[in-house]
Amino acid sequence: MFFIPRSFLNSKFRKKKWCIVYIMVREKDVCWEYAEKLDGNKVKCKFCLRILNGGISRLKHHLSRLPSKGVNPCSKVRDDVSDRVRNIIASKEDIKEVPSTKKQKREEPKSSPITISQNRSLVTLETLSPITKIFPNITQNAPSNNQEDAERNIALFFFENKLDFSVARSSSYQLMIDSITKCCNGFKGPSPETLKNNWLEIIKTEVSSQSKEIEKEWTTTGCTIIVETWTDHKSRTLINFLISSPSSTFFHKSVDASSYFKNTKFLTDLFDSVIQEFGPENIVQIILDNTLNCTSVVNHILQTYGTIFVSPCASQCLNAILKEFSKIDWVNRCILQAQVISKFIYNDSSVLDMMKKYTVNEEIIKTGITKYVSHFLSLQSILKQRSRLKHMFNSPEFTNNPVYGNKPQSITCIEILEDNEFWRGVEECVAVSDPFLKVTREVSGGKPGVGSIYELMTKAKESIRTYYIMDDIKCKTFFDIVDQKWQSHLHSPLHSAAAFLNPGIQYNPEIKFLGSIKEDFFRVLEKLLPTPELRRDITNQILLFTRATGMFGCNLAKEAIDAVSPGIWWEQYGDSAPTLQRVAMRILSQVCSSCTFERHWSMFQQIHSEKRNKIDKETLNDIAYIHYNLKLSRAKRSSLENDPIQVEDIDMTSAWVAESENPTPTQWLDRFGSALDGNDLNTRQFSNSIFGPNDHMFNL
Repeated sequence: MFFIPRSFLNSKFRKKKWCIVYIMVREKDVCWEYAEKLDGNKVKCKFCLRILNGGISRLKHHLSRLPSKGVNPCSKVRDDVSDRVRNIIASKEDIKEVPSTKKQKREEPKSSPITISQNRSLVTLETLSPITKIFPNITQNAPSNNQEDAERNIALFFFENKLDFSVARSSSYQLMIDSITKCCNGFKGPSPETLKNNWLEIIKTEVSSQSKEIEKEWTTTGCTIIVETWTDHKSRTLINFLISSPSSTFFHKSVDASSYFKNTKFLTDLFDSVIQEFGPENIVQIILDNTLNCTSVVNHILQTYGTIFVSPCASQCLNAILKEFSKIDWVNRCILQAQVISKFIYNDSSVLDMMKKYTVNEEIIKTGITKYVSHFLSLQSILKQRSRLKHMFNSPEFTNNPVYGNKPQSITCIEILEDNEFWRGVEECVAVSDPFLKVTREVSGGKPGVGSIYELMTKAKESIRTYYIMDDIKCKTFFDIVDQKWQSHLHSPLHSAAAFLNPGIQYNPEIKFLGSIKEDFFRVLEKLLPTPELRRDITNQILLFTRATGMFGCNLAKEAIDAVSPGIWWEQYGDSAPTLQRVAMRILSQVCSSCTFERHWSMFQQIHSEKRNKIDKETLNDIAYIHYNLKLSRAKRSSLENDPIQVEDIDMTSAWVAESENPTPTQWLDRFGSALDGNDLNTRQFSNSIFGPNDHMFNL
């Protein structure tokens, strides 16, 4: 700061006795030794020779490599120079924080000073928040708390890039934040080019190497090829291939088969190529979903590869059973009445807040992996909250409220809640569906459940018989549905053989169906051991197992039946029957369902988009490969603690929330009819962002 005599000022300032003038003396700045001054306000960095606009200030941020001011960091500056410039910047910022008393004296001298500009602050005391940078006209109070500031910036990143909030639940989310906090203050995130050209290939290689490690166990346990098909809104048929074994399930590739879906030759060649990639000797079974019902392809696989089984998807069959349950008149009426209550609550924020208060923040509806799983999970939840819902709707807080207390919808809800017939129906729905929801849990999430599906289905049927012991008509109605789906869609010789080899079933005196599955077991043995040499001594080995002699009968083996999976049990205690041991381990190590994780099909739409060139498709294929294998890895870990058939977030477009007169984002799915029969997915599974599947991803 310099005091200039009045004689040095032009006429504009001569009425004042003195004034204050701020002068930037650039030549005295120590950082000029690292730059060359050019015409105008330009400087040239002596390290990287880059020309910068904005003078010495921008050069400092260029040399400091600090991620601010929108200046590209210098790639050739020495570390000691960078550290020195950072200290200079920090010291300048400290100087700007003038004590309030001194500042007051400067701003209010006895004689008012003249400033060069009265409309612009000479010193910026606060760093603009991200919101202010984007919307400069909006006044923001910058948070003083570092935690709050960090959360604000993370929130902005989510909102600006239209990320689903559930992204914050991913394991890599907190891992990323922890890694950043370990870096210095000048950490700069990777550029889009670095992400695409460097890290995409690096992480793809890492994921691929993990899958190679999993392949090593196939010689012992074998593996299952899972085939999932989906028809998108352009009537394209996409086929996804996944490989599952006890350690993990991983995504292999996605194929657009729309032009060849009815072409048997194309499909058989496609399946042949996948089988050869992994080796027919390693593959125990192929699970096909209901939409790929091509008898000629199945026959080709069975005839060409004698040791490979083709099995249905258990979770789709169970979903089909629940679907038929929901079509029964009185069951459907219960679902619709319960939806009247849930829609009224979830479409009024004040009522929803009141409900959360009465239920202690518990939701009254649940979102399952399919629409029909959602129906019966929600009925369970509403039944659990029955007394609290009644209490809320009958409370003065609700009935005396002029906004919704006398609404026709609220009166209807009260009538339903007071209807004992409705609650009896809900109790029946829950009692009948719960055993099949339990079976769905056991076969979902990538668990090797082929050895238990037969027993679980038998127990589920017995639960219906026990519940309707005094009502033969209702019992027969549900039995007919289960038997029809079981025989036509689910029952497989491989399931029978797995049940026969499961020690928990073989040694359980209460099991009555062993005789009925023995023939299937022998047929499976003939298929897996096709020559007399392979079958040598197999009869004696079967006797050792069924009679629990030798190692099969030791106390350790008996105690381990309920403690470990059947496949591991055979690995530990089946040495006295080596041929049967190898067969048992391969069969009992397989999954019986394609429902392994929550799918986001919009990425596959983008991979197979006609608008994208070859390079973009290759990039998206790599992204899909990494994305789905990371999701599968997380699903495997979380399935131990989370419900595998329930989605964490409520589907706000489902029939339990959305009013029927309001079109939902997935109504176009109705056009495909049976194409999604038995494989219906929730709305959120068709969208990878909160703005739907048509967003352009990754700016490709």
